[in-house]
Amino acid sequence: MPLRLPTFLAMQTPSAHTTTLPTGAETHSQPVANNMALPDCAGGESFALMVHGQSMVPEFQEGEIILIEPEGLAKEGAYVLAWHQDEWTFRQLLRNTEGWLLHALNPAFADEKLADLSAIKGVIIQKALPGRRRASKFYV
Repeated sequence: MPLRLPTFLAMQTPSAHTTTLPTGAETHSQPVANNMALPDCAGGESFALMVHGQSMVPEFQEGEIILIEPEGLAKEGAYVLAWHQDEWTFRQLLRNTEGWLLHALNPAFADEKLADLSAIKGVIIQKALPGRRRASKFYV
């Protein structure tokens, strides 16, 4: 039996990458409230998002599907979903002498400082390329 995950909409954010959020049974591109909460299903259930943009290349390519665990352990080096500066972002969580950072793998994008880990809303546990099961990679 196939795994059923929520469907999502995509929105363009000011930082020129697309954020994908749940909508129900259809997919639409439309504005979403700035303080959008995680979907109801995200209370403890994993959900999927599609990667848009180039900020996380070479590890994550445009069009790949990432699986997020809302209750996953956010530790240094983990790939995370965060609500930061009034938008959803997907980055690697790093720590330096000044504190926590959201790190884009593509050097063309700047790191963003975090005051604490409360912005982290989920941990990426898997990626896959649609239609290619063997192209999956697990992160936990």
